[in-house]
Amino acid sequence: MSNIKKLASQTLWYGLSSIAVKFINYLVTPFITYSHHVSQANFGDMAVIYSAIPILSVLFTYGFETTYFRFSSRKEYQQSLYSTTSISIIISTVFLSIVLWIFKDAIASATGFEASPKIIEYSIFIIAIDSITRIPFAKLRQENRPKRFAFINVFSILVYVFFIWFFINYCPDELASHPTSWVSYFYDTTINPVVYIVLANLIQSVITLVLLRSEIASIRLVFNTKLWLEMLRYGMPLLIVGLGGIVNETLDRWMLKVWLPGNEEAVKAQIGIYNGCYKLSLLITLFIFAFRMGAEPFFFKEAEGTNPQRTYARVMKFFVIIISFIFLLVSLYLPIWQYFLGPSYRVGLPVVPILLLANMFLGIYYNLSVWYKLGNKTIAGTYITIIGVMITCAINYIFIPHYGYMASAWATFSCYGIMMIISFMWGQKEYKIPYAWKKLVAYMAIVVTLFFVHKGLGLLWQNLVFNLALATVLLFIYAWFIVLVEKKEFQKLPLVGKFIK
Repeated sequence: MSNIKKLASQTLWYGLSSIAVKFINYLVTPFITYSHHVSQANFGDMAVIYSAIPILSVLFTYGFETTYFRFSSRKEYQQSLYSTTSISIIISTVFLSIVLWIFKDAIASATGFEASPKIIEYSIFIIAIDSITRIPFAKLRQENRPKRFAFINVFSILVYVFFIWFFINYCPDELASHPTSWVSYFYDTTINPVVYIVLANLIQSVITLVLLRSEIASIRLVFNTKLWLEMLRYGMPLLIVGLGGIVNETLDRWMLKVWLPGNEEAVKAQIGIYNGCYKLSLLITLFIFAFRMGAEPFFFKEAEGTNPQRTYARVMKFFVIIISFIFLLVSLYLPIWQYFLGPSYRVGLPVVPILLLANMFLGIYYNLSVWYKLGNKTIAGTYITIIGVMITCAINYIFIPHYGYMASAWATFSCYGIMMIISFMWGQKEYKIPYAWKKLVAYMAIVVTLFFVHKGLGLLWQNLVFNLALATVLLFIYAWFIVLVEKKEFQKLPLVGKFIK
């Protein structure tokens, strides 16, 4: 159990700071959706631009973050790994940023932001800075320096939240009451407010870069060509995996923009509604993100020990139990979570349970991917991801014109579900891990059944107090069931075992 404790510790340290960052960032959503200065169409614009930034970020880093962890255990490369990786990322980032800047007007026109070119300009800087800071952050994780990692993450996101408030709330209200205020020297109420949201993000990125200055200064002019070529061979398939993952997660906003019927403003409003409700489903990804921060270096280190497969199987079990609880916490208490969104966005709430399940599948897929990362068969991840992208595109293309953003939700569900199944079946042939898969499938089936029981009884008696009381009862029933079934496992946990006889 010491290995599980180590992973739990890493997930706690890196995860709590990452969860704090994601959650604070998530709190920006109600702030924006309740603001009378930001329309649904503006929020749709924000969704579109923030679906493009992650795609380009993956291109800029081309799988080198995971590759860095993979090669960090190779003693012959330890002296040159950090510098070689960093120099590669910096050179490619400068080159790609120049290319994007040359074509920024064409990009603005193609994406519908020709009236707000600053959005594209600021986004290019954000992508460039975030790419350069990716390896220094990886270095902190690899060297087990969680306090510095946490401080930089949390401080920078607080800066972002402050400037969101400043630009979206304070500045327009100040100008409305005092037209000649000092704010008038740099703030223009006629500009798309998304410009200022992206500007707040850029300020955050610059602050992060400054805070990581000591890690960046530790880069030496040492470039190991042999190492770099090996990293490219390992990392290039991960580029496709990363691209496909981001496409599956974010490209549906672009597909909605292209394939939704109606005028431009109406389409943007629908994208805004979908994006707001999607953020409710992302509550489950807070844990998944935290888990990945600790799990990625842990899995590679654990592979050097004896019988790592047993550890991976146990990790998967605890992972599924936790995300099942999170699914119930969000789906059963939607009458409360809905207040994170402005009233006009709540019409899209039916997509939330679908997207929660989709993200459960995605989290399991991340766990399963250990087989091809450890076996240096990252090309397998490429094939699985391509299949996922094809599913996403096909379902969205066929059904968006008829069912709107509901089609995008089911496309995400189908994509991640099929990727999960393929990875499990393929992985068991290549690198067999003794997952208790029948039990894990049963756990997921039970939570879905509890959700439908709650929904059905809630329709019979539409009372908020009854709804929340029923949710609490069902949650406790599931908790009791899990403790009963996994009693022996929980007894081995140092903090939990003493409470379970």
